Amino acid sequence: MDEPIKVLIVDDALFMRKAISEILQSDNRLNVVGTARDGLDGLEKIKALNPHVVTLDIDMPRMDGLAAVRHLMIESPVPVVVLSSLFSDGAVTFEALRLGVVDFVPKPSGGISEDMDKSRRQIIDRVKIASSVNFENIRRVRMLVGDTKENLAPRHGQNALQYLITLGTSLSGPNTVIRLLTRLSPALPAAMVVVQEIAPQILPAFAKKFNEHVPWFVEVARDGMILEQGVCYICSNTQSLSIERNEKDQPCIRLDKAVDQPLNKLFSSAAQVFRQNTIGVLLTGVGDDGADGFARIRDYNGNTIAQDTHCCVYPNLTQNAIEKGTVRKVVTESQLPGAIEASMA
Repeated sequence: MDEPIKVLIVDDALFMRKAISEILQSDNRLNVVGTARDGLDGLEKIKALNPHVVTLDIDMPRMDGLAAVRHLMIESPVPVVVLSSLFSDGAVTFEALRLGVVDFVPKPSGGISEDMDKSRRQIIDRVKIASSVNFENIRRVRMLVGDTKENLAPRHGQNALQYLITLGTSLSGPNTVIRLLTRLSPALPAAMVVVQEIAPQILPAFAKKFNEHVPWFVEVARDGMILEQGVCYICSNTQSLSIERNEKDQPCIRLDKAVDQPLNKLFSSAAQVFRQNTIGVLLTGVGDDGADGFARIRDYNGNTIAQDTHCCVYPNLTQNAIEKGTVRKVVTESQLPGAIEASMA
């Protein structure tokens, strides 16, 4: 039998510490080795208990969760799953994911309630997956410095739309997406559509804050939106997103209910509309989604790019596509912007 996954719970509310502990202890693979009441207490107990995963609240006295993440990533690196009620605060969600937490999960809003029951499986799954993370590949994103409003003035619609960049990722993907968009020129004749694993409750606030820090214009994908050059449209994988042409023959976004493999649907539908001008990008993630959609892009002579498994937080998505032979180019994270731009040369 596998070694139990040791978990430390950091939350200032006694009730939540007990509730989260009960949720995690209900799974025989998880072992709650301790609890902490704030960030300072958490840092001390991480060093003493050596947990495999930490669940972390944000709003705490003495040292809040964001400050704790900044310290522990340097002093005692460990995978962090944020459990917080501050999901509507864009600055908090964006900063946590930028700093490299594995995931940001909305905290259950009440006691042993229906909400708590619905959250139970998500919390258990996230902690289990976090325990298998390739932690050496987690890095904080350095943001642009200077007058953001001046530097990031008109950013989209300046050039004709010729290409579509379709990007798929799952767990721990938002951190890589943030880093990519800080380095990719918004002057490219392309729009970008991103499907990633992120709670839909978090997404609007996350996208709003994301938009303030990158040269691309970032929007939450909505049904019927017409694709524009220089705009990055982000969607949670809890919905399915496809690319179609509307009655005016304009490329647009269609949203529908969840499907088992949303990345395959994104890539395949984009290839049917943009054909050889489709660029598929597959990043870190868990599962086997995306490879079949990449095959459709290849059928139309589009370009498919995968992040090298050695620099992925989770290698499953890219490894599966590479092994199936649907990837044209395998690149490191630092090579991604150049590879995408070269696809439009």
